[in-house]
Amino acid sequence: MFTGIVAAVGRIASVKPLGTEADAGVRLDVEAGGLDLEDVQLGDSITIQGACMTVVAKTANSFEVDVSRESLNRTAGLADKGEVNLEKALRAHDRLGGHIVSGHVDGLGTVTRFAPVGESHELRVLAPREIGRFLAYKGSITVNGVSLTVNTVEDRDDGCEFSINLIPHTVDVTALKHLRDGTKVNLEVDLIARYVERMLSTSGQPGLNLK
Repeated sequence: MFTGIVAAVGRIASVKPLGTEADAGVRLDVEAGGLDLEDVQLGDSITIQGACMTVVAKTANSFEVDVSRESLNRTAGLADKGEVNLEKALRAHDRLGGHIVSGHVDGLGTVTRFAPVGESHELRVLAPREIGRFLAYKGSITVNGVSLTVNTVEDRDDGCEFSINLIPHTVDVTALKHLRDGTKVNLEVDLIARYVERMLSTSGQPGLNLK
């Protein structure tokens, strides 16, 4: 589990194919930037752009992960070199500064606006319609691994557009600063909203008789 509070901005230094087949994945060599890897072991989880990945090799200031073709097809920002948001898995005694994040990308959104507004930035993202039902005013959404608060929600024929206000600190310390109109972003909906939706969809069924 994660919090959506980015611990460091790292950089994908290399992308190496794991085979010659069309469905082969890739191995990423990630420079950790300011992320402390001293307590990271092989097999530990780190989110890269909001996608939970398993460490398969590491040095003092870099680590490697294998990304399957399925993951590449369902995420953005993991197939090319460049800066990425990083977060180590949550420990039981850590502060939960963002919200509960699983590191499982629910879908891809498209940036429709990223522009300064006063001292902050407005970020608008068009999400797939199936994700729109989980978005709510002042609710939580994870964009490229960053826990953010939804300011507005607008259902459209082509999906659901939501807006976020990014304070200067968030722009400065994350890779969100590189977003542009048309950029694809990884989205993860609030875990609580997912359970609420499931409970409402099965409200007519008998519940458990727990004693």
